[in-house]
Amino acid sequence: MFQAALWGGVAGSSLVIGALLGIFKNISIKFTAFVMAFGTGVLIGAATFELLTEAVKDAGILYPSISFTAGAIIFVIAEFLIAKKGGNQRKRSKGNPVGHSGLAIFIGTLLDAIPESFIIGVSLLEDSVSWLIIIAIFISNFPEGLSSSIGLKKDGYSKKKILFLWTIVMVISSFSSFIGYTLIDPSSHIVVSMIGGFAAGGILAMVSSTMMPEAYQDGGPVVGFISAIGLLCSLILTYFG
Repeated sequence: MFQAALWGGVAGSSLVIGALLGIFKNISIKFTAFVMAFGTGVLIGAATFELLTEAVKDAGILYPSISFTAGAIIFVIAEFLIAKKGGNQRKRSKGNPVGHSGLAIFIGTLLDAIPESFIIGVSLLEDSVSWLIIIAIFISNFPEGLSSSIGLKKDGYSKKKILFLWTIVMVISSFSSFIGYTLIDPSSHIVVSMIGGFAAGGILAMVSSTMMPEAYQDGGPVVGFISAIGLLCSLILTYFG
């Protein structure tokens, strides 16, 4: 039970680590883009090899397909709602456009973090931690904390406030993982599989609409190769996991 909260916190801690570097160090935008590109590949691999494939294996094609589609649709709707206030800018290292809200950046980050951490708790129902999912989330959170903190600092947010925001996200990530572990009945393969499919749909919609465009914009065409290497690393971790 507490192991779920621990691993959720570990995965979310890279937001704080990234924020610390973004606040106190001058980090190259290209470096951030390259880490984001690598994280994109790892996340795509985790969603495909770990979540979606296992869901289909346990419950067939129908239920995971429905939940996968639902996850993607719900993420897109939520993204659309917060985009008007700048939530879609949560991975940017530029100043926030006029009329956009730092709170929307925070809410957008929660939109990414909660379902990701929830699935960590669900994965622990199998009595073994999914290293691929934890590594994928940790890597993807790092450039988000780094890039967003640079942008929030340019917006005039104090260092303490920025760190406080990301610490809240880390705590909520830990709690989400705990909830995923305690509320789901592990004997219900259909429910567990649908949660996996739902998370996979949300993750793939997220990387497509936020991480990929930002990485390409700041890193150029080479990020395509870096993303492919991230995907390959996911495959290797799945093979030896």
